[in-house]
Amino acid sequence: MKPTALFTIVASIMFLACKDEPKTAKQEVEPEKSVLEKIALAHGYENWKSVQEFTFTFNVDRDSSHFERTWVWKPKSNDVTAISGGDTLLYNRKSMDSIATKINGGFINDRYWVLAPFNLIWDAKNFTYEHTEEEKSPISGESMQKLTIVYSNEGGYTPGDAYDFYFKDDFILREWVFRKSNQTEPSMTTTWEDYIEIEGLKLAQDHRKAEEGFSLNFTDLSVIKN
Repeated sequence: MKPTALFTIVASIMFLACKDEPKTAKQEVEPEKSVLEKIALAHGYENWKSVQEFTFTFNVDRDSSHFERTWVWKPKSNDVTAISGGDTLLYNRKSMDSIATKINGGFINDRYWVLAPFNLIWDAKNFTYEHTEEEKSPISGESMQKLTIVYSNEGGYTPGDAYDFYFKDDFILREWVFRKSNQTEPSMTTTWEDYIEIEGLKLAQDHRKAEEGFSLNFTDLSVIKN
């Protein structure tokens, strides 16, 4: 047999052997994150799993008046301490009497103002949403992305309410609109500003209206992690 013929046979056998080798599995491609996830992650959501205790004081300053109440929340056990007007109430959100249920409404409201980006994940099954790539923001007039969520009409403290979130390409909230019962006209429009980072959480400390004389703000922000 000629050398060239022998080479051809060997090469053919090697080629067939290669074809018989099992193909390695293709590397899985991570699915594109939703706009809800992108906003939550931009505010440090991945660090929330390690939070043992979250403390904050909710303040409303309107002209010369001032209102405040402080909350200490242990999310893993759902224990809440409410401090307002010199009164302190401790309760667990898994087992509430009528007094705790009423107080908890304030907790839900105040917590939403500081942790709304995380509620986009926590409440995802309770609302529908629409994302717009470019929209004029209501206060600054800048071009931003817009996310509108509308809560279902069942359950919760304020069923059927709607929120319009405005943010840029970094997915950090800049402004928002609250629309009670999904009405067309805004019920309240404020900024998200004066951000601070604590233990990986990016939190807005101040919310202001376009008009002067109003500030809904947070003080005594504290995070204890595992």
